Amino acid sequence: MVTAVEVPHLLRAARGEAIDRPPVWMMRQAGRYMQAYRNLRDKYPSFRERSENPDIAIEISLQPFRAFAPDGVILFSDILTPLPGIGIPFDIIESHGPIIDPPIRSLEQINKLTPLDPETSLPFIRQILQTLRREVGNKAAVLGFVGAPWTLAAYAIEGKSSKDYSVIKGMAFSEPEILHKLLGKIAEAIAVYVRYQIDCGAQVIQMFDSWAGQLSPQDFDTFALPYQQRVVELVKQTHPDTPLILYISGSAGVLERMGKSGVDIISVDWTVDMAEARARLGKNIGVQGNMDPCVLFGSQSLIKERLEDTVRKAGNVGHILNLGHGVLPKTPEENVRFFFETAKQISYAKLR
Repeated sequence: MVTAVEVPHLLRAARGEAIDRPPVWMMRQAGRYMQAYRNLRDKYPSFRERSENPDIAIEISLQPFRAFAPDGVILFSDILTPLPGIGIPFDIIESHGPIIDPPIRSLEQINKLTPLDPETSLPFIRQILQTLRREVGNKAAVLGFVGAPWTLAAYAIEGKSSKDYSVIKGMAFSEPEILHKLLGKIAEAIAVYVRYQIDCGAQVIQMFDSWAGQLSPQDFDTFALPYQQRVVELVKQTHPDTPLILYISGSAGVLERMGKSGVDIISVDWTVDMAEARARLGKNIGVQGNMDPCVLFGSQSLIKERLEDTVRKAGNVGHILNLGHGVLPKTPEENVRFFFETAKQISYAKLR
């Protein structure tokens, strides 16, 4: 029998259990700020090769674990990874981001999309996650992640990253029935993908609806929230005990709405005070975050002060310590190390 001591700290916090300190990991903790990652990137310049070749993806996923011993090890991948499996090919160009050509703009294109079969289209995910579980053991929780329907649809329709999302919003306001059909198909596929990641070994899943913060609250309720809820509903039918986290960039205006998604934990960005986020979300939902990534360019005394302030405001139950967004590319590695070392020394009993 697995005792409480053997269950990873992050998983216990995600379940709302009382623990002695906050667990800690970083979004984008495997990435360009690490020299070890840059060396691999130079050797394997294709992002898709790095993320879809199991040996490379496993090595990249484990780089921060070996260097900093975070409480969470997240699958090195991309939110667009499952799209080719439903008929939406993509590429990622270094320094430019994802490219989808042709973009999805018509009902005819949407009708041609197929259900996701991850065993066939994403076999590398199983090998990566199973290996990470073996390598990490009970020293950390293994996290998987997916994109939420609105954000994936935004990439598919815009064909690339966007500053104003005029194409997908234009479809939302002029041809909403077409957009809803696409969102529904993506939601079904993402639920299948989440289940697959859990079956392959992921212990916690984070869903990124990165661009839903670009919606007005009214449009969030129409085009983002129902499809977040659909994914969560389908996953909870078969995997009710796996904690789910929702992250949205620029989420201050829709924070309460995020709480209606059905997830277990809301990842809060740094534009919201953590104490206020707790008050707005209520006691029945966990939180993650939410230190400004740029604090890691500051002094160690500032990093320590901000860490303790965040933990104090989040409280001693149901909080996973993290940044409010991903670690930035030029962040000093020594400050990342200090962040983790300091975070793991925080004691709820001593911090008042």
